[in-house]
Amino acid sequence: MTTALVGALLLLAPLVASGAAQAQTQTPPALAPLSAYGALPSLELVQISPSGDRMAFVAVVGDQRTMALADLKTNTTLGTVGVGLAKVKAIQWVGEDKVLVTTASTESIPDFGISKTEFYLGQIFDPARRRVTRMLNGAASVFPALMGMPRVVRNNGAPLVLVRAYEFDRQNHMDLYRIDPDNGRPRAFAPLSDKVVDYVLDTQGNPVAKAEYDERTGRWSLQLKQGDDFRETFTTTALLDRPDLMGLGMNGDSVIVWADRPDLTHQGQGVRGLFDVNLATGVWRSLRFEISPQRPLFHPVNGRLVGVTRRDDDGSRYSFVEQGAGELWAAVESGFPGKKPELVSWSDDLRQAVVYTSGDGDSGAYHLVDLDDASVSTVGSAYPTITPEMVAPVRLVTYDAADGLEIHGYLTLPPGRADARGLPLVVLAHGGPEWQDESGFDWEAQAMASRGYAVLQANFRGSTGYGLSFLEAGYGEWGRKMQTDLSDGVRYLAGEGVIDPKRVCIVGASYGGYAAMAGPTLDHGVYRCAVAVSGVSDLRRMIAWEAAQGVRKDNETVRYWNRFMGGDGPGDRSLDARSPARLAETADAPILLIHGRDDTVVPIEQSRVMAAALRRAGKPVELIELSGEDHHMSREETRTQMLTETVRFLEANNPPGAPSN
Repeated sequence: MTTALVGALLLLAPLVASGAAQAQTQTPPALAPLSAYGALPSLELVQISPSGDRMAFVAVVGDQRTMALADLKTNTTLGTVGVGLAKVKAIQWVGEDKVLVTTASTESIPDFGISKTEFYLGQIFDPARRRVTRMLNGAASVFPALMGMPRVVRNNGAPLVLVRAYEFDRQNHMDLYRIDPDNGRPRAFAPLSDKVVDYVLDTQGNPVAKAEYDERTGRWSLQLKQGDDFRETFTTTALLDRPDLMGLGMNGDSVIVWADRPDLTHQGQGVRGLFDVNLATGVWRSLRFEISPQRPLFHPVNGRLVGVTRRDDDGSRYSFVEQGAGELWAAVESGFPGKKPELVSWSDDLRQAVVYTSGDGDSGAYHLVDLDDASVSTVGSAYPTITPEMVAPVRLVTYDAADGLEIHGYLTLPPGRADARGLPLVVLAHGGPEWQDESGFDWEAQAMASRGYAVLQANFRGSTGYGLSFLEAGYGEWGRKMQTDLSDGVRYLAGEGVIDPKRVCIVGASYGGYAAMAGPTLDHGVYRCAVAVSGVSDLRRMIAWEAAQGVRKDNETVRYWNRFMGGDGPGDRSLDARSPARLAETADAPILLIHGRDDTVVPIEQSRVMAAALRRAGKPVELIELSGEDHHMSREETRTQMLTETVRFLEANNPPGAPSN
């Protein structure tokens, strides 16, 4: 089966389907330019329509994004619309004929006292009329930005578009509005308030449960629709790790909540995980699956729970409780032996699905699985110019940290050099830190491996994916054991003979940027150079900035950083002993700092402060500011600039072909 999507994409960009994975050889392949790795994925957000007959997707050429719709039955393009530089967060079908596009942009609104903030906007594309309609259009009393992601539900078969929005005339109200898909105009649908953090809709789009949270007290409450009113059925105090109200239960008469319930025991221990809460009685029941879930999955039509998923060392795993979903996924797994496909979207009848693969010999590809045709076909590639033989091999590594904790990670080796010894190493630290590196294609790791470096991505303590105890082992360990978990990996690989311990640099972004700066300033004698992208350099200053962003200084974000950093707010001077900017005089390796000027997560001040401190101390430092770039490297030009400057700095301070001295 040949999908219309491939043909539609070829009209927009020179994409080539990824094809089958090829075995790695010991002959180094031709080098792809760094711009091939720094490019934004050529294809993303592939969404199949409710009937399974159509597909919507975003194609990227340079920094310009274009959304396209294709008819899979007739192999024709239904229409395209330019999105431009805007970051596309999601696309959703509104019936079979329209598509809702949610974008984000960084803006300042001085009249409202709003500095640089990322706003969500919604547009509805109607290809038949060649019209793009802005959501929340024509309502002067409603703030034009979306207060959360919009939802499309089926109301007696017809699509219903709902979104939260802020009304100027009603203080502290972010109500639920119904959007007319033909003109974008909002109409009040259900009252909410700014304390409502989660809500669940029934199949007609009506709220049947909502959760409220008071950030000051940490009080979280669950309210269930009973008759014409909502009744509070459960409360708890959670200054951190508050419960999440997630969706409808399997039978539609309950809701799914993620929570920590030490009062509900299983085998003598409190239960933390997914619960089914009955709407009529408010009774909680712990849910058990074949895998320990990280995220629930819901039916595209009725919104009911159909399964769960989690990521482990081998990729994504799924467990389904609904027969149709289980049958579809069994077909997916049989169609991709030896791979770990990821579910992207599926049709209403669960007979078609779009899945994503990446890994050995695969730089990332989307595929369509069709149960009716008993077929699997490649839709398109995320990085088409990075051919299978250019994809560096990735292998799982495990090693013990100094205190005996087992650390899992991934080692990427240069293409064609799988058996090489004594390689130069780049430690690539992930962000979060409550995050995890995975086994699939990673554009940064692959780019550096293509230039002759081994790349270690360690899931240090505090990472997700390895259980609650492993996550909690990272609390208070910024600059401490979270840092030495990385250098313990260096020592392990040196002991195995894979890398040369005298030829090691560290690179990271966000929290990984902090780890990169902490390498030369806190973990001496390990690294020859460091590259910190959008990193935190002064912990006390960072917490003070977060305190200033919220309505209260003691807000939830500040409490989160206190727990992970091991501090007690912006006044805690003990944080200075683990702040690279306050330890600049101890730096034992040159440092490159890269930061986007539109970063709303970690302010660029953090890199400027570090650069100034290093210069005062007479230490080698470079600072590169990326104009128009955010925290997530969302623009191709600046993303490629970041990657090019990183490799330049690595090659200058740790040449891949030079012996150690």
